[in-house]
Amino acid sequence: MIKTQVYFREEELAHLHRVARRTRRPVAALVRDAVRRVWLRPRGEGPVALWDGTPGLTSIEHDAIYDEP
Repeated sequence: MIKTQVYFREEELAHLHRVARRTRRPVAALVRDAVRRVWLRPRGEGPVALWDGTPGLTSIEHDAIYDEP
């Protein structure tokens, strides 16, 4: 691992310390997890990724594809 510095507003850091105490985890681990979840998450691959985005039909309209024009 490589050490780096991050600047937080005082209230943000205080909240992180409260979460760290409550979860019994170091602040650094919380920050690493947050970065991984938000910025470093893997791109979707495989058949599920084909449906990424806004759906065209809702579940109520599931039979609409069989309607005649």
